[in-house]
Amino acid sequence: MKKTLVAAAVVGVFASAAHAQSSVTLYGLIDSGIAYTSNQGGSSNFQQASGLVNGNRWGLRGSEDLGGGLKTIFVLESGFNLSTGKTGQGSRMFGRQAFVGLSSDRAGAVTLGRQYDSVVDNLGGLSLNGTQYGGTLAAHPYDNDNLNNSFRVSNSLKYQSVNYGGFKFNALYGFSNAAGGFANNRAYSVGATYSYGGLKAGAGYLQLNNSGSSINSSGAVSDDATFTASRQRTYGAGLNYAFGAANVGFVFTQTQLSNLTAITSSGTTTSFAGDSAHFTNYELNGRYTFTPAFTLSAAYTYTDASLEGVNPKYHQFTLQGDYLLSKRTDVYAEAAYQRVVDGQGKIHADIVGVSASDSNSQAVATVGIRHRF
Repeated sequence: MKKTLVAAAVVGVFASAAHAQSSVTLYGLIDSGIAYTSNQGGSSNFQQASGLVNGNRWGLRGSEDLGGGLKTIFVLESGFNLSTGKTGQGSRMFGRQAFVGLSSDRAGAVTLGRQYDSVVDNLGGLSLNGTQYGGTLAAHPYDNDNLNNSFRVSNSLKYQSVNYGGFKFNALYGFSNAAGGFANNRAYSVGATYSYGGLKAGAGYLQLNNSGSSINSSGAVSDDATFTASRQRTYGAGLNYAFGAANVGFVFTQTQLSNLTAITSSGTTTSFAGDSAHFTNYELNGRYTFTPAFTLSAAYTYTDASLEGVNPKYHQFTLQGDYLLSKRTDVYAEAAYQRVVDGQGKIHADIVGVSASDSNSQAVATVGIRHRF
């Protein structure tokens, strides 16, 4: 059961702000397990893994009713490593999300702060990667389309529409915050979703200009950028259909990069020559709920890429079995396998969440427990 608290019960600094029509919710997710990786930097490895499927987090979500269907809203969400107790997202206090704004029942919501882009908002939940049924291990190579939230957009202004009979849209702009460099490390995105019965569909577009801390450390996407490039364009579309106990989906995304000089994946940065590159991902996913407690899910992703003068093809398979011990606690077993062909010895397998392989294949298997509060 969620713990919805008046502000005074969360922390002393909120005490003076408690009102009858205001509330603050404390929430979070804890994910930890034991993992085996077949090839991690040249060796196999057993490790205690924190957040290998879903990132650990705790947060505060609040609202104040201003009357007439208008509310003040805010979210402060912190990521952390359960194994070490360290904060995540570049040691930011609230690195996962941090925003405040106004929400209207008739006009939608406007928020400012550190937020998700429109590709994540509208496509993330349609991919196995963006759900509890696959998570990080199901991410596309290097998380090239950011469906695994490798980065968020700082300095951002975001609009989310109300629901028009199942149709919703949103847009975001991330400021560079640089005097004399308006386009240096800025971001913008737009997207929409539609739901009708068991059908859910979505589409999104994201563009980054000169992302990375080497360009502008105070910009929209800096020290957590996946790619350091003069321009990144990511777009895609997908759909899910639920019928009975089954759910099937398909997601297409493409990322185009200009002047790519570095890729950062699972904490490791690899330099590149500054050429153009692209990744095109095709994901087919599905899950089936055998009992109210047990769900089996799977995904296959084919990625056609152009990188470092070669054209590697990635094949990735993900399988997860999940068992609910209660509404808030579950145990899972998950495995992922990736193989790269036509890498010509230059491009190796790289499953997101673990260190890269030094060959064209890699396998990961984990068993773990998740608790939500």
